[in-house]
Amino acid sequence: MAKLGVQIEAARGVMARATAVPFLVRAAVALGGLIAMGVAWPAELIASQLIAPLLVLVAIYPAVAPRGRGATFSAVVVVGGWIADTVGAGSRVELWRVITIATLLYLGHTLTALAAVLPYDAIVSFDMLGGWLLRAGAVVLVSAVLTVATLGLSADLAGGAFVLATIVGIACAVGATVLIARLLRRA
Repeated sequence: MAKLGVQIEAARGVMARATAVPFLVRAAVALGGLIAMGVAWPAELIASQLIAPLLVLVAIYPAVAPRGRGATFSAVVVVGGWIADTVGAGSRVELWRVITIATLLYLGHTLTALAAVLPYDAIVSFDMLGGWLLRAGAVVLVSAVLTVATLGLSADLAGGAFVLATIVGIACAVGATVLIARLLRRA
């Protein structure tokens, strides 16, 4: 019991020293996780008194402890919820849901990485956070545009051409990975 009292006192000390930007980054991680869970999971399960608190805990855990595997676990739970909704509950795969989940998972990932290296009491300029979010927004925008364009082309390229395009895409991804690995070994 004494150990719990020490941990509570340490948490109070951290909260007393916390500054705005690290707190906002962690709050954004938690909010993004909560919204991603809400979009991904079936409404019946979210309304459940048993499942909802577990999903909330999994969604906010990366904000509380960003240096662990919490962000990965949270992302896997979001994807699992989306699969449960689309495959298990039979919901349609809708473009807005796919893009929203992908966007929130990427923002959660990048903000968790920032929170992992940002101490609670760091004095950080809002310009740094704005630049970080601007780069993340650019990645999200380009990804969304490419997703919509690819889905538009997939209807035109059905059949053998689509399979060929998929194989070429995978080969390019493998080639880029090998190239990057070789360049890193040289350096």
